[in-house]
Amino acid sequence: MVNFPLPDAPKPIGSYEPYIIRNGIGAISGQFPISDNKLIYTGKVGAELSLTDAKIAIEIATLNVLSQLKNATDNFATLDGILRMDAYIASVDGFYQQAEIINTASNLLIHVLGEKGKHARSAIAVSQLPLNSSVELVVTFVAGSK
Repeated sequence: MVNFPLPDAPKPIGSYEPYIIRNGIGAISGQFPISDNKLIYTGKVGAELSLTDAKIAIEIATLNVLSQLKNATDNFATLDGILRMDAYIASVDGFYQQAEIINTASNLLIHVLGEKGKHARSAIAVSQLPLNSSVELVVTFVAGSK
């Protein structure tokens, strides 16, 4: 595991928990590209956003996932590993590079967490996301004991 500086985890913006763990299985609520309590990189990839913009947006969302995960697992001490990552990408019709965008998130998780960051995943193109976000990441993980 790499010692990597992480932002403060964003606060929930609705009636939900940022993460929850039950019977050793954890879920992190959808994370957006929020920085300094502000949603950035809004709109659809292929219209308002370029491929490069989308990669930056998903990197920010991944850092937020890592911050939530750090909080959920006592500074990663109880993290056994990531199980799955679902990435939702707001895209225009005819845009087919969602997997390339989500590679940015996958690579960052593996870079920071090593073997524990390896995961199954889905890349899902959608017509829109809440708050007009460009990306949203949902992660499930396994938590053990120290």
